Amino acid sequence: MFHKITTAWALHGKPVTIATLVVLVAFPFLFSNQYFVTVAILGGVFAILAMSLNLISGFMGITSLGHAAFFGVGAYTAALLSTRCGWPFLLTLLAACVVSLIFGFLLGLPTLRLSGRYLTIVTLAFCEIIRTVETNWRSLTGGATGITGIPEAEIFGYVFDSPRKLYFLILVLCVLTYVLIARLMNSRLGRGITAVRDDYIAAQAMGIKDSRYKIMAFVISAALAGMAGGFYAHYMSFISPLSFSFDQSTLILSMIIIGGLGNLTGSVIGALLLTILPEVLRPLMVWRQVIYGALLVVVILGKPSGLLGNVNLKHIRQRELFRRQSPSAEGEVKP
Repeated sequence: MFHKITTAWALHGKPVTIATLVVLVAFPFLFSNQYFVTVAILGGVFAILAMSLNLISGFMGITSLGHAAFFGVGAYTAALLSTRCGWPFLLTLLAACVVSLIFGFLLGLPTLRLSGRYLTIVTLAFCEIIRTVETNWRSLTGGATGITGIPEAEIFGYVFDSPRKLYFLILVLCVLTYVLIARLMNSRLGRGITAVRDDYIAAQAMGIKDSRYKIMAFVISAALAGMAGGFYAHYMSFISPLSFSFDQSTLILSMIIIGGLGNLTGSVIGALLLTILPEVLRPLMVWRQVIYGALLVVVILGKPSGLLGNVNLKHIRQRELFRRQSPSAEGEVKP
């Protein structure tokens, strides 16, 4: 059944993409309840975080437990610049990307000498260091009480003062993130990243500098996570260190594992699934976490590589087209 679905999806990729975009655009009009739209907005934020982490963990093959740190750096950058300096939304969003990019570069430097579990520990330590700074530097971050009074997002005088408007804003950011990473992975840089992940020794023998590609992956991933943080700060109007803890990092990592490492669409599906599922189970009260965990275990046991982990639509389409054309080709060759 799953094979038939993926095959049909691969052969009709453009209609499926158009239909998906139509459904996403129509969603806030079909569901007038603001609660559903709010959950969808949070799903969009986590979709950006999942796609950006997949660039490091899925395409580059580096397990990172510090992605929430970039998320927090972007959020605090936007919050501070908007509340203390009066910067507009677009500038704070850009600044959130740039500052997170710098931190991504600093975290990427240890990848030149470390790998495997050692690098994972470094990313974990980085996340805890950032959270500790956010908690204890009270004069700058407000400490555990956080920062309040963050203004609403506004672009050229247009204020995003309703869930529906914010939904379309995060939808645009999600599409831009998806297109950017997809085009990146289809470029020379993306092929280099994949080569380093598969066999860095062979990649070095072919003249590919693995250090350059690791740094690039961290920088781009951190900038996108910072963008998500900047939006989140203006959306929530309040941020605190609790939103950027190690638990958030593990949640984002769980999203890409369930969706499928190295698959952007899987990242989005995993993010939406782990955002919506707890809300669906909320009426079950004390049993909510038990059922939530059990469903995750079932998914992992049923699809160890993730829902779309081993799915390459391009290869499936090429294989099916070749299979359908091969009988006619053989008939032309035979006398």
